[in-house]
Amino acid sequence: MNQIGINHTFDFYGKELTIETGKLAKQADGSVVIKQGGTMLLATVVSNKTASEGIDFLPLTVDYREKFAASGKFPGGFLKREARPSDGEILVSRLIDRAIRPLFSKNYHCETQMLISLISFDGVNMPDSLAGFAASAALTVSDIPFDGPISEVRVGRKDGEFIINPEKDVIESCDIDMIVAGNHDSIMMVEGEMKEVSEQEMLQAIEAAHEAIKIQCAEQTKLAAQIEKAQTKREVEAPNADEELESKVISACFDKLKEIAKSGTAKHERKELFNQVYEEFISQFSEEELEEKGDLVNKYYNAVQKDAVRKSIIQDGVRLDGRKTNEIRPIWTEVDYLPNAHGSAIFTRGETQSLTTVTLGTKLDEQSIDGAVHTGSERFLLHYNFPPFSTGEARPMRGTSRREVGHGNLALRALKPMVPTDDTNPYTVRVVSEILESNGSSSMATVCAGSLALMDAGVKIKKPVSGIAMGLILEKDGSFAVLSDILGDEDHLGDMDFKVTGTEDGITACQMDIKVGGLTFEILETALNQARDGRLHILGEMAKTITSPREDYKPHAPRIVQITIPQDMIGAVIGPGGKIIQEIQKETGTTITIEEKDNKGVVDISAANKDAIDAALARIKGIVAVPEVGEVYDGKVKNIASYGAFIEILPGKDGLLHISEIDWKRIEKVDEYMKEGDIIQVKLIGVDPKTGKLKLSRKVLIPKPEKQDNPNND
Repeated sequence: MNQIGINHTFDFYGKELTIETGKLAKQADGSVVIKQGGTMLLATVVSNKTASEGIDFLPLTVDYREKFAASGKFPGGFLKREARPSDGEILVSRLIDRAIRPLFSKNYHCETQMLISLISFDGVNMPDSLAGFAASAALTVSDIPFDGPISEVRVGRKDGEFIINPEKDVIESCDIDMIVAGNHDSIMMVEGEMKEVSEQEMLQAIEAAHEAIKIQCAEQTKLAAQIEKAQTKREVEAPNADEELESKVISACFDKLKEIAKSGTAKHERKELFNQVYEEFISQFSEEELEEKGDLVNKYYNAVQKDAVRKSIIQDGVRLDGRKTNEIRPIWTEVDYLPNAHGSAIFTRGETQSLTTVTLGTKLDEQSIDGAVHTGSERFLLHYNFPPFSTGEARPMRGTSRREVGHGNLALRALKPMVPTDDTNPYTVRVVSEILESNGSSSMATVCAGSLALMDAGVKIKKPVSGIAMGLILEKDGSFAVLSDILGDEDHLGDMDFKVTGTEDGITACQMDIKVGGLTFEILETALNQARDGRLHILGEMAKTITSPREDYKPHAPRIVQITIPQDMIGAVIGPGGKIIQEIQKETGTTITIEEKDNKGVVDISAANKDAIDAALARIKGIVAVPEVGEVYDGKVKNIASYGAFIEILPGKDGLLHISEIDWKRIEKVDEYMKEGDIIQVKLIGVDPKTGKLKLSRKVLIPKPEKQDNPNND
């Protein structure tokens, strides 16, 4: 049989990695299958030949999906088919999108769709480590104009050693877990979580990842050299240009815009001033001229505005709101703002504000995870909401956006290492950040507000966490300025958005997007060191409101007590069909959950008051208690027979009180001494070694009568 397609295999850190093309999905503009072990990804890309009328941006869609059949599983739910993407799939889609989007020409406006599917998963080699590599390879073997190749790898650190694309069971034990994207020359995207590592350690991890990225980029180039289609890329139409008009915009607007950029105004005032310059400039044109050249006027004006803002920062060291490059906006915070929430906080930094709540729940409130790759449950949840009024806009709200999922996940990764998982925190914890105002760094405001709200709720977090977003202005001559606590406009007009979170002792999470090439490790180090200073400053401001978790939970928060029981007693507590545990919950007004963990039963008992918990606790302890020979029990008469009575000495544990053990004197009828429901004191005197039946005695607890002399013996 003739071989179909091209297989390019290479060694990648001791594992065989294969790129296959020309076999599947050949009608796509580019398609590849990436294989490592038993994990396989199919990546396809299709781009229209022409751009739609009036489109002046790249309509790029990136979708990553995990097929349940890849791991031999059925989808959950009623329909039994893959439906809307999970949060995990959305997050991987964003990782790919953020890495490849900057490498398309600014003048390429054809609708482009990138689809990456997990088609086989071996449970070992993680697909998200290979997804960016697959996407770039599909573009590289196509004729779509793309300034690649790029790649993405995961870098972990275990026992001080960096591991590239660690296997699934290794990731959990790593103190660094990052996805890094880049090309041959520079880093373009970083996202991950860490366990309070230093800035230098993070840089070392990025450097290790970059070496791996270079290998994958080189292999993509080798493969593309074998494919005729990839040799000639589509031409990108040159944009319309009018040098005279461009010069006119510069001369009329640049100085005015730069003065506004240096004036230190608030967001809406500054926007109004910028609009006045624009309106004043276009007033010289007739409606016919604007109809003809309006798009070019907008384009040149936006370019001049961007240049003016950047020059103000680089040349004059003045930012849009008047701050210095390393200066943090004014901060005020408040906790316990909402009387009925289990914890709440307001964090306001400049014109960015988060109102965050904490809700405490039981094991029943855990989020179930049932995916092709990940299964299990999650006890710490964080949700980020970004309503339109936060930016003074009115627009439709159509469910949770990808941006909200991404920002919420970053804040979750920042706080999660500080939330205890042992018995100091038996709760399921949900943190919700409502962004009420936004002018940059709202995800970092969520981290700060979340940390404050957790402490207000009494959750015993190990240390407070803060976050800061760093920006960059990088000029062609190599001059640059790193900006602390960036505004929304500085994010839009700048070259980097680098979010760093951490405690006073180290970094817990990061997310970096680069819009330009040529980012050096010198700039990265400068940004990280400046971020540390800002992070510590913010922690100091937060400490003015609250410094550590409250000693106790709020009075209206649910109370949870956790105990462990022997593994073989789990069934006894639950009872047949859940009868016993349901009975305990009904009678005591509690919620009880049992989980088998480490060969033990972990029991959580929750209720609104301590008396209810104590009552349930006593019942459960009674069930799991092991009767001991020689112990005295207050037992309940359950049943009476001609030969004795059955006494319940512990919940679910009956023993026989034989008629001969009721009293020292001879008894003819048991019911003359007791009736069902009576509580009597008995002693456990033995256990039948064959049947395990309990032998009880009452008479040993009462004085033995003295033997009387018979008068007939005189």
